[in-house]
Amino acid sequence: MPSEKSSPPASEHHAPAAQDKPIPSADYIENYQGKSGYSKNFAAVSPHSALDGVVWGVMLTNLYIAKTLKTNRKGTKILWPQPSDDPNDPQNWSPVKKNIQLLVLTMASFVPDFCSGIGIAGLFGLAATFETTTDEINNLTSNWSIFCLGPGGIIAVMLIKRYGRLPFIGLGFLIGCAVAPNLKTFAAMRILNALFSTAPQCAGLFTVCDLFPFHLQARKINLWTMGFIVSPFISPFLLGFMVASKSWRDAYWVGVAYVAIVVLLIVFVMEETMYDRDVVPFPERPTSGLRYRIETLLGITGLKMAKYRCSWIESVTTMFDLVWRPHCLLILIYVGVTFGFGIGINVTNAVFTGTPPPVGYGFSSYGTSASYATPIVAVILGELAGRYVNDMVADRLIKRNNGVFYAEYRLWTTYLAIPLFVAGFVTLGAAFQKKLSIAALVFGWGMAEFAILINTVAVYNYLNNCFPSRQGEVSALVNFARTMGGFAVPYYQVPWSEAVGTLKVFGMEAGVAAGLFLLIIPFLQIKGPALRHKFSVKH
Repeated sequence: MPSEKSSPPASEHHAPAAQDKPIPSADYIENYQGKSGYSKNFAAVSPHSALDGVVWGVMLTNLYIAKTLKTNRKGTKILWPQPSDDPNDPQNWSPVKKNIQLLVLTMASFVPDFCSGIGIAGLFGLAATFETTTDEINNLTSNWSIFCLGPGGIIAVMLIKRYGRLPFIGLGFLIGCAVAPNLKTFAAMRILNALFSTAPQCAGLFTVCDLFPFHLQARKINLWTMGFIVSPFISPFLLGFMVASKSWRDAYWVGVAYVAIVVLLIVFVMEETMYDRDVVPFPERPTSGLRYRIETLLGITGLKMAKYRCSWIESVTTMFDLVWRPHCLLILIYVGVTFGFGIGINVTNAVFTGTPPPVGYGFSSYGTSASYATPIVAVILGELAGRYVNDMVADRLIKRNNGVFYAEYRLWTTYLAIPLFVAGFVTLGAAFQKKLSIAALVFGWGMAEFAILINTVAVYNYLNNCFPSRQGEVSALVNFARTMGGFAVPYYQVPWSEAVGTLKVFGMEAGVAAGLFLLIIPFLQIKGPALRHKFSVKH
């Protein structure tokens, strides 16, 4: 039974004791993962459940017990996981400290795709310097750097599960891109940079769940996801203006400066959020103070604490133990295709806007750079809408279901996303082929990216609720799926568009996405509980 003792005053929660306070009832995540058909990972999220009190899946008729659980400051939501009485528990940190950790994490997650996008900003300059074509630059460097984001994330999660959450970013390889004397060296440096910089994108779901209780996780995941979805557009937008009058090498040096700032923030601001709350007896920190900080940054603390965590065999095999499960595999296919098409238009739109007619619009470097403001605005609008839509949908469905939450509730927001995705891609294809006004380009691209953000957040939330003890594996697999999709698209998009027209190509992509939506999402909503019951993860 959780302690009645209050948490530290800096925390955003407390154990309610006053008789005049509202008595929240506890709800749970129904995800069929334990031996009895339910998981040990339940969550209390609704203040007005019809249930008398569900604590760890056990029906309790005495509401007094619910009163002893720690709640948010308003006393309306029972927190899950229940924070310990240890001030080092990340759930007990102040809201300001938690949000600073989230901000630095988002900045670090920004790095891989931002650095990949620098190559888009300098695409024509790179082709001129290395005396080749833009297609060769994309195929040899852009596509393979996107590919390496996938396996890089899987390797990172295997290490994170044993040694801790603090992200690792490879700065040296980006410097190699800036000084590369030939195309082969540049390609190698760009690929290695992607491989060793993707860890924050896979540690993000871990860290959000370490820091925030269940009822805040969807909103925080939305913010973190926005960071890496918007990042590949920032570099072509901002640095494209630079390479119009400067060398593409200068753009890479700007990237080096940004990554250096992130590394310094990690060193001086970020804290280790991995907290072994399930280990009994609870292991104490091996050191404290400045020594603990230095040893944590160097990985020594992780080595010392690894004996309390999963083995190397489990760390390596859990990824493969998860991916074959039908509800996981189906949603990964869906997000891999939809997000992959989005990566494809990001890589190839510089070609379509910068190449003279009849293939493209023939924009100047300044015009091509300015066009990348469209997806930036769309992703920001998607974040603002998503933070309220996700909470609104979940709260409404929980109340309709007598306070019980099902993971499939997270999929309803995809119904908002897919019509915009289809409309955006068709409009964008028509704009490129028929040379419609710039307004068509803006609205088409904007609708597509808005939809991609809503879609991706829904998938992260769904898998996180299906597999609440496998956040790292979920992050790595979603990252792998989206990068595999993005790796494939640029190879065919420009040549095929030149042959049959962009309207047919983009229309085909919209049709494939809509078809996968119709085949997968309703099926998971209907059969998802049964699939989770039959193919659960054994703790």
